[in-house]
Amino acid sequence: MAIDHVEILHYGTAAAADVDGVRHVVRLIDLPHALGRIRVDSPRIVSIATTGAARVTLGLSDNSQETVSFDAPTAEPDLVIEDIGLAITCMGEADDVLGYVTDAAIICSGGRIRWIGPDSQVNSAGFDLTGARRIDAGGRMVSPGLIDCHSHPMFAGNRGGEFARRAAGHSYQEIAAAGGGITATLHPTRMASVEDHIALTAARMDRAFAAGTTTTEAKSGYDLTCDGELRLLSIAKAVDAVHPVDLVPTLLGAHLIPPEYKADRAQYVDLVANQMVPAAAERRLADAVDVYCDDGAFTLAETRTILEAAQRADLKLRAHVGQFADLGAAELVAELGGLSADHMENVSDAGIAAMASNDVVAVMLPGACVQLRMTPPPVDRLRAAGVRMAVASDLNPGTSFCETLPIQMWLASTHYGMTVEEAWLGVTRYAAQAMGRHDIGVLMVGAAADLVVWDAEHPGDVPYRYGANLAHRVIKRGRIYPG
Repeated sequence: MAIDHVEILHYGTAAAADVDGVRHVVRLIDLPHALGRIRVDSPRIVSIATTGAARVTLGLSDNSQETVSFDAPTAEPDLVIEDIGLAITCMGEADDVLGYVTDAAIICSGGRIRWIGPDSQVNSAGFDLTGARRIDAGGRMVSPGLIDCHSHPMFAGNRGGEFARRAAGHSYQEIAAAGGGITATLHPTRMASVEDHIALTAARMDRAFAAGTTTTEAKSGYDLTCDGELRLLSIAKAVDAVHPVDLVPTLLGAHLIPPEYKADRAQYVDLVANQMVPAAAERRLADAVDVYCDDGAFTLAETRTILEAAQRADLKLRAHVGQFADLGAAELVAELGGLSADHMENVSDAGIAAMASNDVVAVMLPGACVQLRMTPPPVDRLRAAGVRMAVASDLNPGTSFCETLPIQMWLASTHYGMTVEEAWLGVTRYAAQAMGRHDIGVLMVGAAADLVVWDAEHPGDVPYRYGANLAHRVIKRGRIYPG
């Protein structure tokens, strides 16, 4: 093995090493001393040096050092969760079936699931469990870690006054026309320092993680300048490097036409398509590109221009679709091979059919829908067409300031008419599909060891007890929180 190149990333929260042409990223939270307990204000990486054929030494700002090896990790089991009353696998054979293992146990190693089966067979499953940590679930329910597939966690400022205005009867459009909405978040977000953004975003992820979220999408979109949007994506990467929640950045430069470009929309669309998108791809700052295609945001033609630019940059495609009006974006996302269409309060039968034919996930965002007093998406028509439905928080400063997915599961099952099984699949398997992932959101051999131990006996308990946090323990990549 040979290390070709090393560099420090994301404000000193991570480092990269190209080993035999393969890029490896080492985050602060992955370091041997971290043991999953890295804090936002932990020492940062200030130097990196190759110290062997497959090793680098990282110098930290507190004058300590960490050596990282790229040798193949051991495959010996390191974690066993026993006495699970009910394991929700999210691997049922039909789209509306969760899949269960009762009286179960799970064996993990290297952050992956190695075995799942009856608890009575764990000691005869063919693994040497001598060095493994063994956790007794006490008959509790275990699920995959929850996945928030639509989230806007990087922002500054406070828009509580807008909530009060909506409660008094003002519409979202009225508030936006008066200078509120997304525009009101631009200035405080632009002015906040990198360290302030990291602290704010990490605090939001603390609340999400405590309620069972182990992976979240992280959209930019509250700066709307080229450098600023790239900065927000870098901040998402930095928080990912110091926090148990995996943040997966999405470029949402096309969130709104910023005030300084109101007189020349075409110039801003060109900026997003031909500067932001290529830069985000080249710097490996985003996995996907999103466009808000709706009245008051971006037209269908503008959306096509930006999503086709994302295609050329080999980034995944997503879109805000039909929150206030159906402009045909569902069909466009399907045509271009996009992953998801999100919001969906207004969508035609043709749009639904196109999504079903092209395996586009419909992402339900009930927090924003209920807060804005809107008619819910056509869940019955989506279900009948065979469109898979995810459920997400839409965490944002204006219309859904909520980090916890169990609240969204409750809203999905009560206000949207989704079944409990659909709500669970919406925050696990289908949320993963909406992000182009297949190694999370399920309990199966080879999947990530991202698990939640719940103070619950039945899947319905979690949305049913929507005001309580039933997450007893969260396990991320085989690390247990609290430790």
